[in-house]
Amino acid sequence: MYIADETIDKIIKEDVPYLDLTTKLLGIGEMTGVIKYTSREHAVLCGTEEVVRIFKKLGIEPVKASSSGSLLQPSETFLIGKGRVADLHMAWRLTMNILEYSSGIATRTRNLLEKARAVNPDIELLSTRKLFPGTKELSIKAVVAGGGMPHRLGLSETILVFEQHLRFMGGIEGLLKNYAVLRKAACDKAIIVEVTTLEDAKKLCRVGVDGIQLDKIPPEELQTMVAEIRKMSDRVKLIATGGITDRNAEIYARTGVDALSTSSLYFGKPTDIGVVIEK
Repeated sequence: MYIADETIDKIIKEDVPYLDLTTKLLGIGEMTGVIKYTSREHAVLCGTEEVVRIFKKLGIEPVKASSSGSLLQPSETFLIGKGRVADLHMAWRLTMNILEYSSGIATRTRNLLEKARAVNPDIELLSTRKLFPGTKELSIKAVVAGGGMPHRLGLSETILVFEQHLRFMGGIEGLLKNYAVLRKAACDKAIIVEVTTLEDAKKLCRVGVDGIQLDKIPPEELQTMVAEIRKMSDRVKLIATGGITDRNAEIYARTGVDALSTSSLYFGKPTDIGVVIEK
């Protein structure tokens, strides 16, 4: 995944506006040392490529670097760099933050996907746009490293009709009335509509929408809805969303939907990573 130099520079500048004052005044900055990163738990690694770029910008030589997506064991050292002590200390905290938060997202993604695929091997896991502003590039990379995919990268990418849109169109009936015009204008795009009732889902099937997003529907009811929709169309993609976490992923996966969409991947405990700087 491409992340611009501008983003890398901004990350460094945010934590190191001028110099590391502590290292400077202690008089140890010109000494040489090694920085080592070790996982304290089972995890899916993410963010090492960005850390290596930070290393190079700060004059640190990468000695070892496992790639994003690697499965880490407890006590496994996955990243090593060597250089001036002043540079190692400038890199220390900001690189650890990148690795802990990114690996946390990647690990949650892998765990949720494994639970869902244990009961539905063909299901996909999609991340929503409900991420903290300013973290999008690293967050999306982490989801992909964990085996998921972004549901939408932005408003310019796909057509996803929500209830908020329908209020200005006269509801589902208004959308159906104008669907042919929308389909013609979006001839090369998928059209997905979010609904909460089987009746509305059936109406959308009849006009041939590409996907139906089923929001906040209890698993038992959702399973019945999926079965009824499949009788009408085996082409339409069905996405379950709303309150899906690693605690209920298996239940939702059993309903037969094509994908689970969730924001829970972004929120949770960072991966516990230890960092040591030594001579």
